[in-house]
Amino acid sequence: MSPIRVLIVDDSELIRQILSEILNAAPDMTVVGVAGDPFEAREKIKQLSPDVITLDVEMPKMDGISFLKNLMRLRPIPVVMISTLTAKGAPATLDALEIGAVDYVCKPQGGAWNDLSSYGEMIIDKVRNAARANLGARDQIASPKEQKVVSSDSQTGDRFRLTKLICLGSSTGGTEALKEVLRHMPKTCPPIVMAQHIPAAFSGTFAERLNSLMEIDVYEAKAGMPLKPGTAYLAPGDRHLKVIRRDSGLVTALFDGEKVNGHIPSVDVLFHSAVELVGRNCVGAVLTGMGVDGAAGLKAMRDIKGHTIAQDEATSVVWGMPGAAVKLNGAEEILPLQKIGPAILNACRP
Repeated sequence: MSPIRVLIVDDSELIRQILSEILNAAPDMTVVGVAGDPFEAREKIKQLSPDVITLDVEMPKMDGISFLKNLMRLRPIPVVMISTLTAKGAPATLDALEIGAVDYVCKPQGGAWNDLSSYGEMIIDKVRNAARANLGARDQIASPKEQKVVSSDSQTGDRFRLTKLICLGSSTGGTEALKEVLRHMPKTCPPIVMAQHIPAAFSGTFAERLNSLMEIDVYEAKAGMPLKPGTAYLAPGDRHLKVIRRDSGLVTALFDGEKVNGHIPSVDVLFHSAVELVGRNCVGAVLTGMGVDGAAGLKAMRDIKGHTIAQDEATSVVWGMPGAAVKLNGAEEILPLQKIGPAILNACRP
């Protein structure tokens, strides 16, 4: 197979050099060019036809978000954003994912970029997965952009079994996929727990953004929060989220620990905790993402007669996690993204 052709767009000569060294060291990719600003990048794209672009957020002449908007409108190419790992930088990164970036690399602070071994494998994996990403999947997402949505089920007054627990897991492409699923959820729905692979500096901002868009309440989970109807709880980016039982009912619990399936938070950790507590009352869905996290948890959920769903390949940006769940026979249903929210609600009806 031909190597993955990468164009690096960053105003820092040091970062251009380091990214070039990292990516050129991979046997299946080659850096075909570098650009110091979006105007230079535009010409390089015409000349070189790259397969993947790495794109800095903050640059002179035109910021990365504006350039990304133009790129996705005129010539969609898989993009991995290079963003600052701070809460201040989170909104721009989430904007980029909403516009169409496949993934992001968090730019380390200080001199950490000199330590290639710490970041090389992660960067190569993200670029490799971006090259395989299904950009067309985004065309099928009707996520809310600005106005808070009202679920059709709220308008019809539907009721659901509040003994149910909705469990969602996602990774690459998941920030937009979760929006699409949650927009269907009415205030009368059972509690929702979610694990999305996202840095700790971004998870709070992401929860706030979801909360501003949805009819239900969305929070970044804190220890000991009671699970309430019409409410979703997002795992923080640096802790495992579990569900535990107290006298008052089910509550959230947060745990430090080793990465599971390469991730903290882990979808499997969340799903297995739900299976142990609520058994067949689990309603689980594994959404788009690379890797296998969540596949074993969904299988355990199905084995105990919970209702399980995997996102289909056609609507997944990366069909890694849901594909692994399907391979394990963990999915009772394999559905396009836009049908997953309604299917979850159907599984929660009396």
